[in-house]
Amino acid sequence: MRHGKKFNHLSRKTAHRKSMLANMACSLIEHKRINTTVAKAKALKRFVEPLITKSKEDTTHNRRIVFSRLRQKDAVTELFREVAVKVGDRPGGYTRIIKLGNRLGDNADMAMIELVDYNTIYNAGKATKKKSTRRGRRGGTKQTPPVATKTEAKEEE
Repeated sequence: MRHGKKFNHLSRKTAHRKSMLANMACSLIEHKRINTTVAKAKALKRFVEPLITKSKEDTTHNRRIVFSRLRQKDAVTELFREVAVKVGDRPGGYTRIIKLGNRLGDNADMAMIELVDYNTIYNAGKATKKKSTRRGRRGGTKQTPPVATKTEAKEEE
């Protein structure tokens, strides 16, 4: 039984799956967006986001950890030099999955996975705003203007 096991095995053996995800991650880092199936895109998102988080702090230890997962020196270099600079202030959510429809040959659900900060179409109209990390149920920052009572409204007339 597979109780509590959430990892998608993608119908592949372990070595094939790890190699495939490493190759897809290197392609994503190099091209900034790739087209694949929805299941592979979701698996790739779980694979690549911790690596991007590691790249924010450029230490020898983090480089070795990322290189052990990616296995391509060029991809590691580009990740630590270019991608880490762009995502430096982002607290997570480095990739976006956009569903594209079904593939013509076998009707598989297709998706495009991309690095969020490299999409100029979505980020063009939005101003960069610093988000607060504090989460509360009461919104204490909103201030509503005082509402005039009926007697004040009659006096103003």
